[in-house]
Amino acid sequence: HVQLVESGGGSVQAGGSLLLSCEASEYTYNHYCMGWFRQAPGKEREGVAAVYAAIRPDDVRSYYADSVGGRFTISSDNAKMTATLEMNSLKPEDTAMYYCAADTSIVFPLRRNEYTYWGQGTQVTVS
Repeated sequence: HVQLVESGGGSVQAGGSLLLSCEASEYTYNHYCMGWFRQAPGKEREGVAAVYAAIRPDDVRSYYADSVGGRFTISSDNAKMTATLEMNSLKPEDTAMYYCAADTSIVFPLRRNEYTYWGQGTQVTVS
């Protein structure tokens, strides 16, 4: 059973930056997909960014929601099953609980139903 540990988040003023990190407890997979989702009060959980990484051969692909394109950057570390989300030019509408998700077989990386493993969430507040 894969466990995901998230770190980062917090409060920042509009225009500021934050970094979210997520690491899986197991990383013995040849390929995986990790995504960041967010859920604001009263709203559905939505995909923000995802990264697909394969070890052999090396292959890394990233995916972004239109609302964060150009502001957020997701990256992974193949040595460990991690996903880091760098968030810049933050807006108040980015305020939400952010969740990390992971799975090994993904067709649509920004769809929440694709993922089996989820983290506990970390709060991001932009004022």
